[in-house]
Amino acid sequence: MTTRPLLSVYSLSGTKTSTETPLPAVMTSPLRPDIVHFVHLNMSKNNRQAYAVSIHAGKQVSAASWGTGRAVARIPRVGGGGTSRSGQGAFGNMCRGGRMFAPTKTWRKWTRKINLTQKRYAVASALAASAIPSLVMARGHKIENVVEIPLVMENAMESTKKTSQAKEILASVGAFDDVEKAAASKKIRAGKGKARNRRYVMRRGPLIIYSENDGIERAFRNLPGVELCCVSRLNLLQLAPGGHLGRFCIWSQKSLEELDTIYGEGGKSIPTASMVNADLERIINSDEIQSVVNPAKRGPLKRLRKKNPLKSIKALEKLDLYAAAARKAETRAQIERSKNKEMVLKARREKRASKKQFKEQKKAFYNEAVKQGDVCANGFALDE
Repeated sequence: MTTRPLLSVYSLSGTKTSTETPLPAVMTSPLRPDIVHFVHLNMSKNNRQAYAVSIHAGKQVSAASWGTGRAVARIPRVGGGGTSRSGQGAFGNMCRGGRMFAPTKTWRKWTRKINLTQKRYAVASALAASAIPSLVMARGHKIENVVEIPLVMENAMESTKKTSQAKEILASVGAFDDVEKAAASKKIRAGKGKARNRRYVMRRGPLIIYSENDGIERAFRNLPGVELCCVSRLNLLQLAPGGHLGRFCIWSQKSLEELDTIYGEGGKSIPTASMVNADLERIINSDEIQSVVNPAKRGPLKRLRKKNPLKSIKALEKLDLYAAAARKAETRAQIERSKNKEMVLKARREKRASKKQFKEQKKAFYNEAVKQGDVCANGFALDE
């Protein structure tokens, strides 16, 4: 929120006048971007034009299904012959030239009802945000050379008749930079809207808020990006375009003073924040709160996970010490066996190698014995 209780009023030449006006109470309202976004979304839906496809689209062809037994789908097919159209599928939404699935209707629910209190809350938040320079700059407005935010001009601004005079007024207070920014952003729209009488798009410039239209509409309406609004008909779509807070507003002194009659006693109620100080951590940790709160309670006891005695030796010890000791002994023996594995394998390999050596000796002896021939070939007679 702005910290200035009084706002300076500037003349049409850009000089500060001797008069000052107090900041309206509505500009101290709490900022609720969630409400602003919700209300803006529903308000923007109320400007839509109903549309629907023709009720006869895709249904103006004589087509019938061929039925089963012809190895084709049972979709309706165009009759006749002599053209490529004959035999084509028709009617179905999957067919070329067929109707769309669930054709759109003009009796769709286009508009939205909005709670009146929510709308007023959103407008009040948008007005409060327009008084914060950081939010106005964050929204993209060029206000580096603007003399003051909120910018209040004298009532003579409402009697401006010429666009040339309007340009001089905005340049004198440093607001014409935002108009030039909007003019430089004009470009051709991307999409089908180019052929629908909305060929160009452009960024938003300043919003001129007046009390009486004494020619001000004709003077400012032709400047690119500039919009005008009467203070009695403030519109959220103009105060927060796109649902984003921080529109650059230029007020006439009379329109700004009327805010105190529109909002407040006898008018619309000004929303109040639920909390004066929203820093919850600071509040909770303050000495005043900590001195009266109950001490912190102990959390629930942590329960140990139940372990399987077939896998956990500690769980087995609680059930059977002897079985646990036997399992430990088996584990130690297994470790020892793994350590002596190399020695055992080496001994086995040496034993196998010695057996292999004896086998070779046996084969050699047998081969020598076979060379001598059969000892019984000549009977039992001894050779002389």
